Amino acid sequence: MLLERASAWTQGNRHYAIDYEWVPWSAISPQIKLAVVAAEDQNFIEHHGFDFNAMGKALEHNIEGHATRGGSTITQQTAKNLFLYPGRSYLRKILEAYFTLLIELSWPKRRILEVYLNIAEFGEGVYGVGAAARTFLGKPAARIERQEAARLAAVLPNPKRLTMDQPSTYVLKRQQWIVGQMRALGERRLLEAF
Repeated sequence: MLLERASAWTQGNRHYAIDYEWVPWSAISPQIKLAVVAAEDQNFIEHHGFDFNAMGKALEHNIEGHATRGGSTITQQTAKNLFLYPGRSYLRKILEAYFTLLIELSWPKRRILEVYLNIAEFGEGVYGVGAAARTFLGKPAARIERQEAARLAAVLPNPKRLTMDQPSTYVLKRQQWIVGQMRALGERRLLEAF
C-alpha cells in the first residue's frame, strides 16, 4: 500500500487514495473464503506453504511460451504482500520463501487466509475484503454471496487490469469457473478444516 501511494505521488497523482478496512475472520462471509481458495490455491489446506505440483505446471506453461502463469500459494502471496515489494527477482523469491516458511510455522491456516483476505488488492487502491465489499457491492464483508465472492476472486490475479465494476468477458467466465470449483471443493468440507 505504501509503495502504491509513493508510486502515485511520484507520477503526479496527488489524489490517489487507499481504501482499506480490516475485517476479523468472524465477519467475513464463508463464500469469499471458499472462492479465494477455489480460485487461487485449491491445495491450501494440504500444503505447507508451497504447492510444488502447481509450481511445476506453471513453469511448464510458461516455458511453452504461453502467457505467464504464477504458481504461488495463498501463503506465498501473503508473505509477498505483507513483507515484500512487487516485481520479479531471485532475491525477492528467496525472501518470499523465507517468509512463507515463517508464516506456515507460526500461523494456523485460518489466520493465513484471514490476513490474505485483509491485505489483497481487489481494485486500484482498494485493499482487503472489507473495503472491496463496501466499495464494489455496497455491503459488509459478512454478507458477500456466492456469485459476488466468485467475481471478487476473479479479479485477484491482476486487480489493476481486471475490474469488479466493469467486468470483462474474461472476468465473467472466470467467475463462473470459480463458482464451479467452489461446488467441486465442497464448501462445508473445506470450511470445517478451519
